[in-house]
Parts: sequence; C-alpha cells; structure tokens
Amino acid sequence: MLVHICCSVDSHYFMTELRKLYPEEKITGFFYNPNIHPLSEHELRYVDVKRSCDKLGIELIKGEYDYEAWFLQAKEYANEPEKGLRCDVCFDVRMQRSVELAKKLKKKFFTSTLLMSPKKDLEQLTRSIKKECEDSNINFLTPDFRKGGGTQKQFELSKKEKLYHQNYCGCFFALNKQNLNKIVTNEFSSPLNKQILPASVEERIQTYEEVARLEKEGKDYDIFKEKFLNYRLLSALVSADKKPLKSHILFYSHFKNKLSKFSLENECEKIFISKDEILLLSFKSFNELCENKFKNFDEFLEKTLSIEEEIKIRAKLFDPYNLSPIIVLEQIPKAKIEIKAKSEIYFDTRDRLVRL
Repeated sequence: MLVHICCSVDSHYFMTELRKLYPEEKITGFFYNPNIHPLSEHELRYVDVKRSCDKLGIELIKGEYDYEAWFLQAKEYANEPEKGLRCDVCFDVRMQRSVELAKKLKKKFFTSTLLMSPKKDLEQLTRSIKKECEDSNINFLTPDFRKGGGTQKQFELSKKEKLYHQNYCGCFFALNKQNLNKIVTNEFSSPLNKQILPASVEERIQTYEEVARLEKEGKDYDIFKEKFLNYRLLSALVSADKKPLKSHILFYSHFKNKLSKFSLENECEKIFISKDEILLLSFKSFNELCENKFKNFDEFLEKTLSIEEEIKIRAKLFDPYNLSPIIVLEQIPKAKIEIKAKSEIYFDTRDRLVRL
C-alpha cells in the first residue's frame, strides 16, 4: 500500500489506525507536497514526517519539490477560499504524482493522510483520489478516521509524540491571507547570509532535527512554547555620497526613522549619531570585539555571527536591552551618509527544546 503523506500530525494517527485495518499490508509512505511554501517549511515538515515514520517503522519516499509547476497550475485560483477550486487543483497534482508512483511500485492500494486533516473536505479529497485511480488497477481507500472522536485522539497522540504542529495548510496563498493583519510573517523572512533567525522555519528545523537525534539516543527532552520579543530587519541600504556601502546591521537594531542623513567630517573607527541613535562601527573595531575572529570584512559578511553572539556584542557596547541601530562598515568614510531602513519589533512565540 502506498500512502501519500502531508504532515506528521495527520499521518501519525492515520498510519496507526490504517495498520489496524490492514495488518497484512506493507505500508510505504510518500511525502509529496510541492504546494508547501517556503522550501524551508517543506523541509521542516519532511524532517518531522521522517521522524514519525521511523517511530512507526514505515519506509518513507521523499518526492520532488517542483514548486514552480504546482504554482503555475494553482495561481489562476489565488483568490479562492479554502476548500475551493484551488484545493481541487492542489489535490489533483499531488494525487496524480502519488498514483503514478503507486503504479511504478506495483502497489495494490492507495490512500492519503490528507483525509485525516479536519481542515480538508472529505468529499473533495475522495473525488480527487478516485479520479486518479480510475484508469489503474489500484484500489483507492478513503477511510474516515476523524469520526468517533478520531480528531481528538489524533491531537492527543500528536501532543504525546511532540510532533511539529504547523499553523497553516502549506501554500503561499493560504499563508498570505492568514497573515494579512500581521506586522511580520516569519515564513517570509530569510536573510541572504543564512543567519538563523528566532522563530524562523530554519530555527524550527534545527529544533526538530535535534529532537530526532535525542530520540535515537534514548535521551529525555521536552518542548514548550516560549514568549519573547522578536525582531526583523525588513530592508536597509547604507550609502556614502550616494554610493551603496557594504554593511551589516546587528540584530535588534531598530530604526526610528526610515531615512537618516548626516555628514561625517573625518574618517573614524566608531561614531554615535545621537539624533538618530545610530552607532557606526568600522570592521576593525567590530572585529576586536569579536576577538579578531574574521580575516577580513568579506569573510565576516559571508559567515557572520549567530544571533546570540550578536546580542553579546550589543551588550558589550550598550546593554542587552538596547535597541539602537549598530551598523558595521568596512571603513567609516568622510562623506555624506544616507541610511534607508525599516525594522519591526513584535511579540512572538517559539518552540523551546529542553534536555531533561
């Protein structure tokens, strides 16, 4: 039997119940979800599905992340509501590829853990699964494990196994609509230098990869939700005499003005612009604070520091609660400086892993 898998929360209970109905069938999982946006969220859900399948002793195949092909088919229905025509297209794309694999593997049965999701329409899903299996010798299964308190049992099992519980179905369109009134959507923020930001998808991947490792080693742990003050630099450009400068802006640098202009009469290693509460640091001065960790400015921009390390540097210069912008330049020039920047500070929550 081939089972299309959407996420660990839906699949763990579904697979458990499916085994009870078909104890003689060998179950193979297929994680194929090109609808999930961004790629990092796709990888996070795969990491936790793999963990779930390992717990259950189920073979898992990872499908291709052909997001562009999915997007070209779904974009026409961008404004459709959940359970509308966009979902029809999305189900058809995933079920078609899954049934193709079932044929290739010579499987007798096919089904999908999407049937377990309380946010999906069972009839809509059944139509899609039936349509893709019609011209094959594969028997389609559409068990309703939600009934009889199944959904409650599903979430109880998910909580017990500490599975990753996403807060949106997966696609860009649903995520965008869901977050229209939010200041920042963490899933849309990813720095070019690949720094791991707090409450980002990348941070969650690290958390659940560590969870999988601890479980394999038989070590105890717990996960709890932590409230904290989060930060995102949304855009920034530093110019000298109207020419862009390479720069790095430290975490928690909050700009009170979207545009700051001032003139520097001399080259220097460090200067605080009090009217805009901005500290400019030369790479030489900054690297001294880092105990000369970097060979040159370009290496620093490429490798940079972790958020925790940046907060420690901020504490050396001010204190841990200071929010003044700290901007690192290769050299601070004698020039007319212009800084265009936008940042946000907001309340947020994240998963905190604790080893017991």
